[in-house]
Amino acid sequence: MAEGNVERTLVLVKPDGVRRGLVGEIVGRLERKGLKLLAAKTLRITPELAQRHYAEHQGKPFYPSLIQHITSGPVLALAVEGRSAVPVTRLITGATNPQTAAPGTVRGDLALGITPNLVHASDSLESAARELALYFTPEEYLAYSRVGEEYF
Repeated sequence: MAEGNVERTLVLVKPDGVRRGLVGEIVGRLERKGLKLLAAKTLRITPELAQRHYAEHQGKPFYPSLIQHITSGPVLALAVEGRSAVPVTRLITGATNPQTAAPGTVRGDLALGITPNLVHASDSLESAARELALYFTPEEYLAYSRVGEEYF
């Protein structure tokens, strides 16, 4: 990776994204922006993992629906790396509410609702570090160079 602010972040393709067959579309958008996939796994998130993942939302009115949705089916967890990966990934995914998400973003183009909004993307470096540790061990990251990486 070229010089610059290289960061790692977590992206989850939620059950609605997997069920709708949008994994390739979402991963493709990340890769076309120059982000590198360091690790990926398909899993079913347990209620316990969901509670740890969404701990900061506990007690909020939407918390139960978050837990119910993220545990309702398969999820693709991705460890993504790149320059300014956290804000860049958030720009690609778009605003949480798909009705206000910009056209050209994952949610603006494809999402159907606020909770079933296709993806989760860490909102800060601190959240990214905490969330990545929930889904991946350091040994699961694969180091490699992308063709053309010097341009990213």
